[in-house]
Amino acid sequence: MSSHTKKPLTYAQTGVDIKAGDKLVGLIQTMMKRTHGPRVLGEHGGFAGLFRLDFNEKLFQRNFKDPVLVACTDGVGTKVKLACELEIYDTVGIDCVAMNVNDMIVQGAEPLIFLDYLGLHTQDPETTAAIVSGVAKGCEISNCALIGGECAEMPDIYKEGDFDIAGFSVGVVELDRAVDPSRVEAGDVIIGLPSSGVHSNGFTLARAAVEGLNLNEVYPELDETQTLGEVLLEPTRIYVNPIMKLLSKYTVKKVVSGMAHITGGGIAGNLCRSITNDVDATIHLDRWEIPKVFTFLQQHGNIETEEMFNVFNMGIGYVLVVRPSFADSITVHLQHLGESPVILGEITEGSGKVHLVPNLAS
Repeated sequence: MSSHTKKPLTYAQTGVDIKAGDKLVGLIQTMMKRTHGPRVLGEHGGFAGLFRLDFNEKLFQRNFKDPVLVACTDGVGTKVKLACELEIYDTVGIDCVAMNVNDMIVQGAEPLIFLDYLGLHTQDPETTAAIVSGVAKGCEISNCALIGGECAEMPDIYKEGDFDIAGFSVGVVELDRAVDPSRVEAGDVIIGLPSSGVHSNGFTLARAAVEGLNLNEVYPELDETQTLGEVLLEPTRIYVNPIMKLLSKYTVKKVVSGMAHITGGGIAGNLCRSITNDVDATIHLDRWEIPKVFTFLQQHGNIETEEMFNVFNMGIGYVLVVRPSFADSITVHLQHLGESPVILGEITEGSGKVHLVPNLAS
């Protein structure tokens, strides 16, 4: 058959449905608008989102003196494989926001705006809307405006049913309030905030550990009400509100020396990024109870304890390093904010190392 007699080729025949994309826009408009405050400008559907850093109305004026923009980008990793397998789509968006804004507040920055990226095999508006609903929920929790995003339909790249999600966030901090590792001194106290579970790191290992188990089954030794899949998909905690409220309480004295978001690499692999080469951090592993999900993964995956701490957060999702004279008052304030802070250890003179006690290698 000659090229002149071929049936006209359409985008839909190649696997990309423009009409489905248009339907999605209508579904997510309300979700996005719930995250918008008075500094968001323009209507949804433009080529870019607009956000006013400051403006004249006294009610909203921030009076920045020396503002510094802080930007983060991150994804959810192979946790999306579980979401696809279980067809639970409304939680990984929260994870995506959390992975970005939790990194941002380590610098003392207030999250302002968020944009998401979805790579899809085929556009199913209801499924995609469920994913974006999680993003919007995460933005609401973190007081961050969802001002745009991209949904890319690429059947040549993603297998049927597969998708990936990543995000990008921008925040602001006054230069003299930015948290700097050089503040951390010997004698400082290390405080940990609990995680909600595995969060969004180490899922390639976690998935290998539970291979052969039924994700839809309830394992009483893990949880008496949730299935294994539901436990693993528990969204990453967002620490924005307690951390921002804590920092705003101490507007003159810089009582928080440093902070760390505990992601891939565990406590040691992340806290070392928040101290200088002049000090060490000592973490006492008997200060908190390891959540059941990590014990379950370790037993079923036959994973060494040292490897567990090298990969997972092990129940501590965020760490603060604070001045010793303020450790008690900060702990009480965090408790009033609904947190369950744990005194993990202390800072000593050293060479930039993080020591986990007892020594896991012994």
